[in-house]
Amino acid sequence: RPMGIVSVSLNDDNLAALDLIQKTYGLSGRSEAVRTSINAALAEIREIERMEGTVEGVLIIVRGNHADPWMSLIQARYERHIKTQMHSHLQCHKCLEVMVMSCDAEVLTSMLREIHAEGKADYVKFVRG
Repeated sequence: RPMGIVSVSLNDDNLAALDLIQKTYGLSGRSEAVRTSINAALAEIREIERMEGTVEGVLIIVRGNHADPWMSLIQARYERHIKTQMHSHLQCHKCLEVMVMSCDAEVLTSMLREIHAEGKADYVKFVRG
């Protein structure tokens, strides 16, 4: 079926990541790597959208710039839903945030949306219990 063409600007790190995705999955080109990445992101979005009612699990975030308070501000807004949290310093000035969550699925979805909207997290994953 015909495909649209989209022009995208990527920095060197994004290009390196795209090339790594292509190589790791044995894909024929960067376009296929982009499609694979989109499908992976959509699968994660759909998994979150399927959650309903009370959800419990672990939220894992890797982020840079410890001095930037964006994550602390989000955690403060959702503190009553965070049962336990751990903060650890990693190599390369990155931080690991691990939070045990117990909340309504809509609350978790809202929190994840805020985290992603900041654009400052290198990794975000919710593992449902």
